[in-house]
Amino acid sequence: MGLAVVYSRALAGMDAPQVTVEVHLANGLPSFTIVGLPEAEVKESKDRVRAALQTAQFEFPARRITVNLAPADLPKESGRYDLPIALGILAASGQIPADQLANYEIAGELALTGELRPIRGALAMTVSMLQGEKAQTSARAFILPHASAAEAALVRHAVILPAHSLLEVWSHLAGREELSPYAVPPIKQAIEYADFNEVKGQSLPKRALEIAAAGGHSLLMSGPPGTGKSMLASRFAGILPAMTDQEALESAAIQSLNAVYRTENWCRRPFRSPHHTASGVALVGGGGIPRPGEISLAHHGVLFLDELPEFDRRVLEVLREPLESWHITISRAARQADFPASFQLLAAMNPCPCGYLGHHNNKCRCTPDQVARYRAKISGPLLDRIDLHIEVPALSEDELTKAADGEASASIRQRVEAARDLQIARQGKANSQLGSKEVDAHCTPDASGLNLLKQAISRLNLSARAYHRILKVARSIADLGAERDVKSAHIAEAIQYRRHEI
Repeated sequence: MGLAVVYSRALAGMDAPQVTVEVHLANGLPSFTIVGLPEAEVKESKDRVRAALQTAQFEFPARRITVNLAPADLPKESGRYDLPIALGILAASGQIPADQLANYEIAGELALTGELRPIRGALAMTVSMLQGEKAQTSARAFILPHASAAEAALVRHAVILPAHSLLEVWSHLAGREELSPYAVPPIKQAIEYADFNEVKGQSLPKRALEIAAAGGHSLLMSGPPGTGKSMLASRFAGILPAMTDQEALESAAIQSLNAVYRTENWCRRPFRSPHHTASGVALVGGGGIPRPGEISLAHHGVLFLDELPEFDRRVLEVLREPLESWHITISRAARQADFPASFQLLAAMNPCPCGYLGHHNNKCRCTPDQVARYRAKISGPLLDRIDLHIEVPALSEDELTKAADGEASASIRQRVEAARDLQIARQGKANSQLGSKEVDAHCTPDASGLNLLKQAISRLNLSARAYHRILKVARSIADLGAERDVKSAHIAEAIQYRRHEI
């Protein structure tokens, strides 16, 4: 038989469209050609495939070999097509039966020894495979390198056949020794985070973080160096509600696009903290072949930007749209990719260049002009999109020297989960993601609260966006207290978190 067809998957953003690998053997001078818009890694597959087949003692046909990766207009990248191409050559040359190939989707990079190396995006590929099978009468099994099988098996109802080498896959297809489906080991559900009971003092910042966790709000902390801003942020994920299976799957699928996913991180809220030298592309994603950035890798988790004014201003401005739309579209001349970006932004900064403005030791020597220039590095539109602005003051000697005896993260998380459950039951989403009509429906305050809000709009010159965000924060405060209605006390507390002028 001179023609064989093998099925595999490409990666295009969060999607993994099916790729048909067609291998044709013809008479003529020996050659090996790969067509179908292959990138450099795919073009190099012919050398890896030839060496792997010869090392495994298979016959490499001395014929004219043409490999077509269809559809032809979809760019193909990485070494995941090595194994499908090798099996297509074996089937086209009659070294394995070709009639069973239609029952599998196959991906894997070959070493020159014939061993299989892990590939990125195995989880996203498996999700797309199952979604594509809804219209099919029979489900396909997925043959993958053993090192990539664990993450792919996180997708329920997927049949994953792991293999260590090309020989193992050949033995399975030839009917000699079948591959065993990957058995998913029990996943440890007890996720350990750093605990809030290790933080001394700072009752107001802890309260603000609890509100942010309950409603999914963004938060900016300002204070002198060493007051615990980074310490508080690193413990924030520990008070967020436990991830649902769907959230865990979405988060894991995104992270698998950049590297092999570690199954021990299943159901762990991602915490991303890029350095202030990061570029805009690093934050939102991009590249010739679009890949997710930090905001997408923090999907259903936390993005912490420490030393916020030290980031390039143009870099920070790329956060504006994702903070409201919860997704990002990467557009290039030849392709476009959509990535989800439902993250919670935590940011920290000093009040002035030296960091000690307002400190009780009066060490600050910054001029008003220096302070103004420092704070102007963060634009007003970006600040307007951050729900809560709080100060993290320096601790007194008594607070610093006494033992930490704060409330544990577990008890805070219980209140947060109860508040989030109220929101899901009422509106099906967190308060931070409410639209304008939903805010009017679920966050309207009582008469005294409305009068207080009108005064705040007049005195603080609040924008329409700030008005809606105050209502959302007040709704979260009410949910933490299991209150049905938004009252003036909730509005007053929410306004306090918008009065902080940096």
